[in-house]
Amino acid sequence: MTTFHRLAALLLTGLLAGCASSAGTHAAPQLDSTVMAVTDYRIGVDDQLKVSVWQNPDLSVTVPVRPDGKITVPLIGDVQAGGETPDAVAATIQEKLKSFVRDPQVAVILTELRSHEYLSRIRVTGAVRNPVSLPYRQGMTILDAVLAAGGTNEFAAPDKTELYRHGGDGVTQAYAVRLGRILQQGELETNYPVQPGDVVTVPQRAF
Repeated sequence: MTTFHRLAALLLTGLLAGCASSAGTHAAPQLDSTVMAVTDYRIGVDDQLKVSVWQNPDLSVTVPVRPDGKITVPLIGDVQAGGETPDAVAATIQEKLKSFVRDPQVAVILTELRSHEYLSRIRVTGAVRNPVSLPYRQGMTILDAVLAAGGTNEFAAPDKTELYRHGGDGVTQAYAVRLGRILQQGELETNYPVQPGDVVTVPQRAF
């Protein structure tokens, strides 16, 4: 990992740690809030990528992924992006640029997820005013998703909210979210970053 990427990782970890940590005493397990939401996302056709080359703005571009799965980068031409992770594409571009730039530092950021649109959506269900299915946006949190659903309704038990996430092993895991504390007290410990495919469920309170 280059110095540029180490600094970026440290900055990201600090920002995420400030808005999400443990899930409290709820029965559901805790979520590691320092995990990047789209770390393992595989780039698809029509996704929008921002390629940033440190101290070389003329080489930095924002481009869509073409139907052949490739993007075009100044100096080096076509680079395969479809089916790869952003980090893998950055590493490929960085290696190719070494023939033209001394010690290039490259970052590839997903600015718009346009492929796999259905699988990439965030869903908010249960005791909210308007259950919704939202397109994933980078940086989106549970609070963003719930507010897009109009907030909780009068029957909600917000501190029993759970985040359901489908794991790479095929198992869906539930994580506790203290939504009432987020909404009413501004306590952001469980305001986790969401991932494509997440489901946020707000249960009704018992009568």
